[in-house]
Amino acid sequence: MLSSNPAKKKPTSPIIRWLNRAVAAIALVNLGLIAFDLSYIPFRDQYLRFLPEFTDWYGEQFKGIEPNPDTESYIQAVDDFVNSGGLSAGDADQRLADLRQRSVDMINQDPFAIANKSGTLERIKRRVQEEVDETNATQAFEQFWSRDYIEQEGTAGAIAFFNERVRPLMATNYYRGIGENGRPVDEFWRIDNWFIAIFAADFVIRTIHLARRYNGVNWFDAMIWRWYDIFLLLPFWRWLRVIPTVLRVNQSRLIDLEPVRDRLIHGVIASVSIEMTEIVVLRVVEQLQQLVRDGSAVQWLMYPEKRRRYVDITGVDEAAEISKEVTHLLVYQMLPQIKPEIEAIAKHSVESMLRQSPAYRGLVQIPGLGALPHRINERVIADATDNAYQSLVSSLEDDEGKALSQALVARMGEVIRTELINDGTLQTLETLIVDLLEELKHNYVEQLGEKDFDDIEYETHHLYEMTQGSRSARPALGPKQSP
Repeated sequence: MLSSNPAKKKPTSPIIRWLNRAVAAIALVNLGLIAFDLSYIPFRDQYLRFLPEFTDWYGEQFKGIEPNPDTESYIQAVDDFVNSGGLSAGDADQRLADLRQRSVDMINQDPFAIANKSGTLERIKRRVQEEVDETNATQAFEQFWSRDYIEQEGTAGAIAFFNERVRPLMATNYYRGIGENGRPVDEFWRIDNWFIAIFAADFVIRTIHLARRYNGVNWFDAMIWRWYDIFLLLPFWRWLRVIPTVLRVNQSRLIDLEPVRDRLIHGVIASVSIEMTEIVVLRVVEQLQQLVRDGSAVQWLMYPEKRRRYVDITGVDEAAEISKEVTHLLVYQMLPQIKPEIEAIAKHSVESMLRQSPAYRGLVQIPGLGALPHRINERVIADATDNAYQSLVSSLEDDEGKALSQALVARMGEVIRTELINDGTLQTLETLIVDLLEELKHNYVEQLGEKDFDDIEYETHHLYEMTQGSRSARPALGPKQSP
């Protein structure tokens, strides 16, 4: 006899959990290095501000970056001018003339262009122009490296401005070598190959493990099973490794990403649900409009004999059953409850009619008989309503009465259809219904457009949290124990 208890899943061994977390951590480190490598060139200036030595070392080792000879020689010429004694040196005028010529060459040749840093040259030019109050860049540099200006500002002041405002920008310029493939040097593979080797070994081990653990699973099936790990083995499109890295980190519980995943899923569902709801509702309204315009709805309502035959799934006449239930609700539940109101209306109508009769007014004025017509009226109306209700109930419970009621309803339907066609009311109703649906369509779309997406996402997340809370509050139901 088979046990009703479900088989318990074998818990993962601590060694396997440790290995999963180790590989996930390695993948996370690799992804961080990839992010740094991809951002190195665009954000090299920022890295130089905080990690100058490491940034220079990394660029030289893995990006083929060397100091630009033009800007380096310019900076060296300034240092030589200062070290030689400044204006007091015998060759000061020659050195200043050399700096002026170097400035003109820098402006005309733009040594920053090779590193796509022409904007840096523009910043240098603007700062020097503001310093000497000159609109022309060439004249600004010539004035800055003139004896008169340096004597006016002082050698220390002029050099301090250069070191603080110009030198850091010039130092960011570089020259990047070109490889044999005609593209800029990029030797990140020297780092990445070690990670790819680790990921390849892990991929092979996991493939063998899955192929041996599950019957009917070959190596190819096992590789497809963990298809996302293939991104870890590609030496190109390295940014795609974010997919397997996030999955591994979450699966190994190295970092709990479930709240982030749930929030992303709920955000996507909320966004898609809005679009889908709008499309479905608009499609339904437009279909109803089309049915009214082409006469299909009128054909279905006015000419029952021409309706297309449809598949009856349950074998029950749903329309007849609905009519039966509605009639039962109306006769047996609603009418007894509103009977006092019906009697009050009938009494008011009868008394209003009798007051117009001279005989009734004379009878009311006879002493001792003034209240008698009122009591007789109440008794007659009560008996009449009771008899009418009992007659209605009896007719519904009697087979012949049911047949007569159905015939009455059918005849009323025929008369209504005939009158709608004859007096032109049908066309008016069609136009009004189409316009009503059009207004409904526009108002619904506008309401969805005004609905704040953040509000919808918050409501969805709030409902999910309530659902999860109620589930966690329920007692756990274990398997039934056989006696």
